[in-house]
Amino acid sequence: MHGFSRLGNGRANGVSPPLSTTPSPPSSPRFRHSRSKNASFGSRSPKLHTFAERLVYIVLSAVYRKRGVLLFAPLVYISGMLLYMGSLSLEVVAPVVVVKPAPPGSTYRSPQVFEKLRPFMQDDGNHSSNALMTAWHVKSHQSWKHCVNQSISQAGYSELPRSNGFLIIEANGGLNQQRLSICDAVAVAGLLNATLVIPMFHLNSVWRDSSKFGDIFDEGFFIYALRNNVNVIKELPEDVLARFDNNISNIVNLRVKAWSSPTYYIQKVLPKLLQMGAVRIAPFSNRLAQAVPSSIQGLRCLANYEALRFSQPIRTLAEKMVDRMVKNSSMSGGKYVSVHLRFEKDMVAFSCCIYDGGEEEKREMDIARERGWRGKFNKTGRIIRPGAIRMDGKCPLTPLEVGMMLRGMGFDNTTSVYIAAGKIYKAEKFMAPLRQLFPLLETKETLALPEELAPFKGHSSRLAALDYTVCLNSEVFVTTQGGNFPHFLMGHRRYFFGGHAKTIKPDKRKLALLFDSPNIRWEYFKRQMQEMLHHSDLKGIEMKKPSSSLYTFPIPDCMCKQVEPGKSDRSTPIII
Repeated sequence: MHGFSRLGNGRANGVSPPLSTTPSPPSSPRFRHSRSKNASFGSRSPKLHTFAERLVYIVLSAVYRKRGVLLFAPLVYISGMLLYMGSLSLEVVAPVVVVKPAPPGSTYRSPQVFEKLRPFMQDDGNHSSNALMTAWHVKSHQSWKHCVNQSISQAGYSELPRSNGFLIIEANGGLNQQRLSICDAVAVAGLLNATLVIPMFHLNSVWRDSSKFGDIFDEGFFIYALRNNVNVIKELPEDVLARFDNNISNIVNLRVKAWSSPTYYIQKVLPKLLQMGAVRIAPFSNRLAQAVPSSIQGLRCLANYEALRFSQPIRTLAEKMVDRMVKNSSMSGGKYVSVHLRFEKDMVAFSCCIYDGGEEEKREMDIARERGWRGKFNKTGRIIRPGAIRMDGKCPLTPLEVGMMLRGMGFDNTTSVYIAAGKIYKAEKFMAPLRQLFPLLETKETLALPEELAPFKGHSSRLAALDYTVCLNSEVFVTTQGGNFPHFLMGHRRYFFGGHAKTIKPDKRKLALLFDSPNIRWEYFKRQMQEMLHHSDLKGIEMKKPSSSLYTFPIPDCMCKQVEPGKSDRSTPIII
């Protein structure tokens, strides 16, 4: 195509030029074309001042050298426009940090809610009647009476056959867990036709109470009340103990599974009892199933509601405390509210909930958790979400939250309130708003004289027995966290008050939502609280389900329906 071959001999018209005048071989037209373009482009010699301009020049130069310039032209055009308009910045921009809102419940907002609602509470209290007078609406046809002796006699326990041996049990836990063990032991002894030795109490690492059975309960009365149904003795006879080298630890300890059926005891425990003459079961808490034949349930009823009563020192002081609460409640006809407040340091630590104590609170709770549960909350893979715990209704209610709840339900500042509790966490701080809402507030420390309370100091179960009795006699009982104390108390109140528990059991999930709303209106809050009170009233009389505890639901195993409705209120204190 071209006039000269790249390897041509240089001839023109057949004439060879002299060697001295022979030109250099011509370059390829492609190279010539490229160099000409570069020369023309470079001849402009643009002045490039900024990095952006240099970068654009390099890109355009590279594109221009290629023949695909038309393909890149739109891209070059758009990039230039963006640079010109400032939309595409070549500077390094710090990333924008988006702060997510804290999850619901992760912040303790109850103090803000209190500040919002306090003026309305004060104003409303001046114009409303005290809810103590109208808390319960028990219908006459729902009234029940206790009939333990009737159920026992129908079960055929009027005469005692010869004993099959001695049953020794060890009750563990606090006051009401011990109570549960004792009552179940009576039922098992009746089932096995065994002689029950007065239960021993395990020294619990949490309760740290060295009290024996007779320090808390009336031993003589317990034995007497059961005499026609179960044989009970204070100590194992010496001749029997001698067979075991005078060491009770040598008696075989049977490891019975929790919630064992009567059939298990007949098939597994009775043969050992007949063979050895004595057996031990330790620990014994929750070792008998809830669903058992009526004859066994009757023994549970008899033990819990009739045979177990507190020792004389406890009964004497408890009666004085109840009388003082009634006198302090003259403005409400002697009626008062009792609250089981679970806001001790150990309870707060175990819940893993966060309040408003900041770093100091976190440090105290970490120490308490490590002391009480040694690494339980620091296991690998365990994630603790305090907000989720609160919204699930598992955080202990603070004294302030209990106070707001009661005021919303209609209990005004003339209401006498008794607080049953251990040592409240940071009591000076957390109890102050509750005292502001209810000036007539008492605890066992304020209700009893120091010298009266002195013999009970250091014995948590005996102190709990005082609380139990004062709560039992209240018009309204409020449970805030669950546990054996309120469950047994609800059952006792049903037993003594015509089948009605007279207990407020709040919906803590609903409360968590309400207390997490600083802008809540008083009318809405009050309506929600009154609905909660009404629901507690409706659930006051409730029948026992097969899987439920007889100690919380004594109907129908321990109670019979009244033919003639009677008043459930009593003029004299109930001292057990």
